Formats: sequence, structure tokens, C-alpha cells
Amino acid sequence: MPVEAPAPVLPAELLATVPTPAYIYDLAAVRHNHASLRAALPEESTLYYSLKANPHPLLLAELRQCGARAEVCSTGELSAAVEAGWPAGQILYTGPGKRDAELAQALDQGVLLFSVDTPHALDQLDRLADERGVRARALLRVNDDQPAPGQGLAMTGVPSQFGADTSWILAQPERFGPRAHADVVGLHLYMGTNLTRGDDLLEQFTRSVGTARRLTEALSPYGMRLEVLDLGGGFGAPFAVTGDTVDVSMLRSRLTSLLDQEVPGRRRGETEVVFESGRYLVGTAGTLVTSVLDVKRSHGRDVVVLESGINHLGGMSGLRRLPPLQPHLITSGTTDRDGSLRALVTGPLCTPLDVWARNAYLPALRPGDRVAVPNTGAYGLYASLVAFLGHPLPAEAVFDSGRPEQAPHTSRLTLTRHLD
Repeated sequence: MPVEAPAPVLPAELLATVPTPAYIYDLAAVRHNHASLRAALPEESTLYYSLKANPHPLLLAELRQCGARAEVCSTGELSAAVEAGWPAGQILYTGPGKRDAELAQALDQGVLLFSVDTPHALDQLDRLADERGVRARALLRVNDDQPAPGQGLAMTGVPSQFGADTSWILAQPERFGPRAHADVVGLHLYMGTNLTRGDDLLEQFTRSVGTARRLTEALSPYGMRLEVLDLGGGFGAPFAVTGDTVDVSMLRSRLTSLLDQEVPGRRRGETEVVFESGRYLVGTAGTLVTSVLDVKRSHGRDVVVLESGINHLGGMSGLRRLPPLQPHLITSGTTDRDGSLRALVTGPLCTPLDVWARNAYLPALRPGDRVAVPNTGAYGLYASLVAFLGHPLPAEAVFDSGRPEQAPHTSRLTLTRHLD
């Protein structure tokens, strides 16, 4: 039987009062993760936080205070970033397809930097900026010819909604030049997500920098200026399993050397190099705590029914991103129990698809016990099927293990229907 990893460390007072199910976030872990990643990146570079990982307002406020900027890809994320205190002029708006209405709203709020994927997207941004009498700034997103190794989820080198193929840009560079009201000021290369080795990250960035140099040479005669080079992210972190973020400490010196050699504009202060991260910054800061509703035997198998299922953690399973889960018992007063379970772990939803794990090794459980799923600060609640079957959403509690004098903050999202 596998050795069970230690349960997440959470304040006993908070566990005694927070209603379950609940996502619990530790701001000290957010600060630690930001400091670790910031220390691994070249000194003269910018780090954006991708709100898609977790847009909780207190996490956003903490990351803004740490010095991260905001990367958004929807009207809702833009509103969350502005409410958290980021000036609209510091926000990067990305995404592979944008409606006129959302682009117009972003421009009206003062956003001026956008990632675009095609000549059509450049024309769209130019038209809407013209209508508002402003000049927008565009980063041309690139889908490179080959994927990088080690990716958790490839975003380049394959048919994709993200970016223009390198071969397309090189064959028709004139189509990707600036417009009358939309300057092309840089390139956006994001090869893949959740790389778990430092060497794979370095190889990804090396390939991206090489591609950027080729494209800059091809596009410069048509008016593109490399003021911003967005190398994306891919910094790995565990999801819903025990573990820690990928060790990125080896990156700084090697990345700095790479950029100094291959991006001359950076040394002259003409090119800003930026990186993006979501899961690395907040993934290990979150824990989902939920209660056991029932335990039984069925056709020779132990079955544990929890109050949380794929509606609270599991939307990413539909995206092939959810590994089998093995929750950890955190309720006190159970050390006298003998035995263990090799259980089918399910949620309460009225569908046989509501399964977290089919062979989870667990201690003997009873109804009322609470279990925890670690490392769910990224792509947890905000990537789940929260509207499916109408169960209440989990509470969210935020505490700061580095500042125990600060009281925890608890809130709950609700879904509201608005009639047009």
C-alpha cells in the first residue's frame, strides 16, 4: 500500500469554524511563490499573473502588492483586475477570439495592450481603437512550428486557436504589420503549460527567443517594433496531489545570458521581456476541505460519498487535467480507528460520472469526517462545473500563516440569473 503523504497544515481555529465544503487559501504561500519565481527570472523583466488560475479578490490584491501585473482574457477578469487595484494601462488582454463588445469595453476602460492572433484580429483592434480616438498596442501571438518537450498541455506546434503559425508570418509578413490605430509592438510566444523540469522550461524559452529573432527580422521592414517580448510561462506546480512547485532556481543566470545574447534591444532598454504565470503563483496556496456524507460497500468495493464532486473540483477532468485524487483525512479524534479503505470516491451529484478516484487509499472513514485535497489554489473552484445540478458553491476562506494576527476572511460565490 502506498505511504500516505502528510495532510495540508491548516489553522485548527479556521477548520473549527469554516463551513464545508470550503476552499482555503494561504496568502503567505502566494507571497512565497511569487518571491521564488521572481528570484528565478531576469532582474529586468516583468511578471504577469494569469487571472484564469484564480481570480479571488484577496489573492489578486496580494499579488498586486507583490508587484505582479495582471493578464486577463475576458470582461469578467478585466473587472476583477481593475477592482483589485491594477491600473487598466498595466493590464495585458489576451485570448484567441474577442467580441467587439468586450474589446470596446476594455479600450473604454483604458486597456491599450492586447495579444492578437491573426490579421483579422489586428484589423478588429484597429477599427475599434479608431472609433475611440486612441492608439492600441498589439503583441502578435505566435504558434511556433515545433512543440517544446515536457509540456503538460501543448499550446504551440499543433493546430491551435492560439497564434499565427511561424511559417504563415514568414511567408506573408506584410499582413502582420501595424495598422493606423494599432501598433504592433512585440511578440507573444507561449509554448505550453505545467512544465515540471527547469531544463524543459529553459529549452522552451530558448526556442521562443530564437523564433522571436527570426520573426523580428522578417517583420521589422513592415513596421513591427520589438518593444515587448512575452515569453509566456509554463512554470509547473502540482494539482490536487501532494508536492511542491517545480524548482526554477537555475533559470535566472541562464535566462539572463540567453536574453543578453539574443535580444539586443533588451540591453539597450528598448525591449521589455515579460513572463506569465498562474498555477505556480497560487496552486500550492489552496486546499479544498469537504465532508464525508456516506460510506458503504457495493459489489465488493468500499464507496465514499463526499459533499464535493466534479461540481467543486473536477471541471479540469473534462480538459484531461485532473489526476485521480486521494483525499487526506484531517478530522481529529480518529486515531483509534483500525483499518483502511481502497475506495471509490464520489461526489453527491445525481450522475455516475461524479467520480474523483476509483482506487484511493484512505484511512477508515465515517460520515461527518472531513477530508482535504491539497494544491487546489489554481484551476479548482474556478474551473469546475459549478452550475451543474444546482448544488451550493463551496465557501472560500483566506488566511495568512505569516500574519496570524489577521483574522481569516470567508465568502461564498453565488449564481444569479438576470432577465434581459
